[in-house]
Amino acid sequence: MKILVLNGPNLNFLGIREPEHYGTGTYESLCETIRRHAETCGIEVEIFQSNHEGALVDAIQGAYGRVDGIVINPAAYTHTSVAILDAVKAVSIPTVEVHISKVSEREPFRRISYIRSACFDVITGKGFDGYLEAMDRIREHLLEKGKKA
Repeated sequence: MKILVLNGPNLNFLGIREPEHYGTGTYESLCETIRRHAETCGIEVEIFQSNHEGALVDAIQGAYGRVDGIVINPAAYTHTSVAILDAVKAVSIPTVEVHISKVSEREPFRRISYIRSACFDVITGKGFDGYLEAMDRIREHLLEKGKKA
């Protein structure tokens, strides 16, 4: 089983950017946490981050036929990107939207998610653990559908 983990703009600044919302863990520590969990679960994982919308769309399209699931934190593009929504819909890969902070308790614009309708689940406010939960949910979802782990 292979899962693509996508991270949108400014997540490369974890540990620097607004630690009151995102904590003090760095992007590198997030990636290492994801890799360790994947290894424990027997999941092959690919991690990609970009500050550019088109690069994220390209990564989603490039996942077609290559991965079994996508974990995506679109970051600021959550609230603006029809292009990312359309890409996820186009590839029809089981996708979970994840956010480190509890977006429902922040500014009103953060409560709007364009991508949510293309995802089978959403996890918010659980910090880095939200990514691990998202990977587990994809694994469970695929096993329920008869896909071998």
